Amino acid sequence: MQKLLLGNEAVARGLYEAGVSVVSSYPGTPSTEITEFAATYDEMYCEWAPNEKVAVEVAIGASMAGKRAFAAMKHVGLNVAADPLFTVSYIGVHGGLVIGVADDPGMHSSQNEQDSRHYARASKVPMLEPSTSEECLLFTKLAFELSEQFDTPVLLRLSTRVAHSRSFCTLSERCEPVLSPYQKDIQKNVMMPAMAIKRHPVVEERLEKFTALAEETTLNRIEEGDPAIGVITSGISYTYVKEALGDRACCLKLGMVHPLPVDLIRKFAAKVDRLYVVEELDDIIETHCRKHGISVIGKEVFPLCGEFSQEMVREKILGEKTECLAFPEEVPGRPPVMCAGCPHRGTYYALKKLGVYVSGDIGCYSLGAAAPLSAVDTVVCMGASVSGAHGYNKAVGKDKGKATVAVIGDSTFIHSGVTGLINVAYNQANTVTVILDNSITGMTGHQQNPTTGLTIKGDPTAAVDLEALAKAVGINRVKVVDPYDIDATYEVLKEEIAVEEPSVVIARRPCALLKNVKHNKPFSIDADQCKSCKACFRIGCPAIMMRDGKAAIDNIQCVGCGECLSLCKFGAICKGE
Repeated sequence: MQKLLLGNEAVARGLYEAGVSVVSSYPGTPSTEITEFAATYDEMYCEWAPNEKVAVEVAIGASMAGKRAFAAMKHVGLNVAADPLFTVSYIGVHGGLVIGVADDPGMHSSQNEQDSRHYARASKVPMLEPSTSEECLLFTKLAFELSEQFDTPVLLRLSTRVAHSRSFCTLSERCEPVLSPYQKDIQKNVMMPAMAIKRHPVVEERLEKFTALAEETTLNRIEEGDPAIGVITSGISYTYVKEALGDRACCLKLGMVHPLPVDLIRKFAAKVDRLYVVEELDDIIETHCRKHGISVIGKEVFPLCGEFSQEMVREKILGEKTECLAFPEEVPGRPPVMCAGCPHRGTYYALKKLGVYVSGDIGCYSLGAAAPLSAVDTVVCMGASVSGAHGYNKAVGKDKGKATVAVIGDSTFIHSGVTGLINVAYNQANTVTVILDNSITGMTGHQQNPTTGLTIKGDPTAAVDLEALAKAVGINRVKVVDPYDIDATYEVLKEEIAVEEPSVVIARRPCALLKNVKHNKPFSIDADQCKSCKACFRIGCPAIMMRDGKAAIDNIQCVGCGECLSLCKFGAICKGE
C-alpha cells in the first residue's frame, strides 16, 4: 500500500516497521513530529524525556535490554546528547540503536545552523541521510539492521525540508526482531579507562568496515546523465540537483554521508569533465574529496550559510537564471510575535518598566526581545538564562550595574535550568529567576512535559511541583504571580529585585492557544475616549492596531486577557459584553 507521508511521519512508520520497542525524545523543530507520530502506534513505548541527553540514555538502556530503540532531536539537541553518544560509540549495542537528528539550514526555528555530520565524524559512528519521505522510511529500517550487524549506534540525519515535505511511501507490515537476551559483559559495557582503552581500536576497525561498505552499498549510487557535468550530493540537496539539472548532469547520490567512499568518488570523477559538490552548510564532502586528491568545485560557488534551492543550483552550475512567477501585490512582512493573550507579554512589560538586565532563553518567550517590548538582553541556549544571569551578577558585583533577572519557560527549566538554579542557590547570587509557566511546551507545538501532569499519550502522571523544587535546591524566596495582572507582577518583581538573596518568581498562566483555556469576550476601543496616544501599543499585542487615526482592537484575535487595560489612562479600552 502507498501513502503520502510527511518526512517525519515516514521515519515514525519506519520505526514501527523495524520493530522498535522504545522511543524517547525531546521535542525540537524540525524533529518533533517523529515522536508524535510514533506515539500513535501502540506497539511502541513512546515518551517525552526531560532533555535529549536523558532521551539517548533511555534508548541506550532499552538497547542494552535487547530491544530496538530510538531517540529524536533537533541539531542543537545533539549537543546536549553528545556525552552519551560518544561513549556508546565505544560500547556498541545489543538491540539496534538509532538516533535521529534534524538540522535546520536557514534557521527557520533555531539559534544556529550547525551541521550534524560533524558529530558522526567526531563520534565515529555511521550516518545515513535520506532525501525523500520514501527514503526516510527505508533508511530508518536499514539503520537498525546496520546497527545490529556492526554493533554500533547509527545517526539518521534529516533537514527541515526533508522532515516537513511529503512524498509517497510504500508501507509494509511490522517485523518483530528476535534478539538474544542480555548477557553481562563488563569489558564491553563498562567504560572505565581500563576497558575503554581497549574499545577504541574496535571502533576504528568498525569504521574501516563501514568505509568498505560505503564503496558498494546501494545507499550510494551513480545516476547517469551528461558527462560534461558531475555532481556529488546528498539529502535535500540531491532533490534540488535533480529538479534543477535533470539528465543534464551525472549525479553521485550519497545516502551514507559518514563514512564517505573514496574509490567510488574517484570512479565517478573520472566519468565527468567538471565535478561539483552540492551540500548545504559545511564543506564536509568537498573536504573529503580534496583530502584524497579529487578536484571539485564547491564552496567557491555555493554558500556556507542558509538553504539552497533549485534556482540556486541551476544558476551556479549552468549559469541560467530561472523565471519565477511573481505577483504584483506587495505582501506585508509578518515578523514573529507573541500571540494575542500570551501571558509572557505581561511579564516582559513589567521587566521593561523595571529597566533590568534580562538573561533570556529558548522558547516562545525569546520573542520578548522584539520591539516594542525589547526586554531581553541575551539568548544563548536552553538553560543558559539562569547560569548566564548568575555569571553577569557575579561579574558586576552587588553595587554595580543593573539588577539581573533570568527568564525561562517551564519545559526549558526542567530541560536544563534546574542545575543553573542549583548553582545560583549554592553560590548565593543576587539573581531573580522568573519561570514562565504556561503549562505546556509552547514553541514546538504544545507537547506535554514533566510539569504538566500528562504523558505523551495524555495519560495522567506525576507533575513536578516548581515551587517545591525551587525550595528544595535552596531558594528561600519563591513567589507566584499571574502575568495578566501586570501591576501585581511589577510589584512582586520590584520587591524581589531589591532583596539581596536569590529568589524565584513563577509567572503562571496557561498558553492562550491551549484548547482547554476559556477566553473572555474580545475587548473594544471607545473611539470617543481614545486620544490616539498609542500607549496601548507599548505591550506589542497583535490584536491592537490604528484605524482612522484611533486605536482599535481586532475582535478575531483578542482573547480578552486584559493585559492592555492598565496602559490606557483615559478609559478608552472596554471589556467585552
